[in-house]
Amino acid sequence: MQLCYWSIDKLPGLNQSEQDLLRNCGIDTTKQLLAKTDTPQAKQALANELQLNIKYVNKWTALADLACIPSVGYEYCGLLLHSGIASIGQLTQTPFHRLHRQIMRLQVATMHRKDLCPPVEMVKQWVEEAKTITRLTANTQRY
Repeated sequence: MQLCYWSIDKLPGLNQSEQDLLRNCGIDTTKQLLAKTDTPQAKQALANELQLNIKYVNKWTALADLACIPSVGYEYCGLLLHSGIASIGQLTQTPFHRLHRQIMRLQVATMHRKDLCPPVEMVKQWVEEAKTITRLTANTQRY
């Protein structure tokens, strides 16, 4: 399975000025962001360099991590994050039927529409792909 990496401008929730800040630090892709934030100390260093609160760097890193999953991509990484999933590792530990219910509750609470929730089969695919990625990268550097 091939990991997916994206241009920074594809990640949800990053405004143009935040994208520019990252680009000024040499970060144009999610792969570069993940490589530059591979430890808590590296995340703090980037936050200091950008003169931003660490919570922004943590959020962007979580989005980039989830977007690596092919069936999730940048289209659904924000939905997963807002549903309480902050990493591929956490996704592997979450039963897909429970996650689907969480996403459904989020969609109903924020959009007042159940029909916007991805089907349970798609959520199951996310979890399965996350498990495959975790197995394949257990002994290798992912980024």
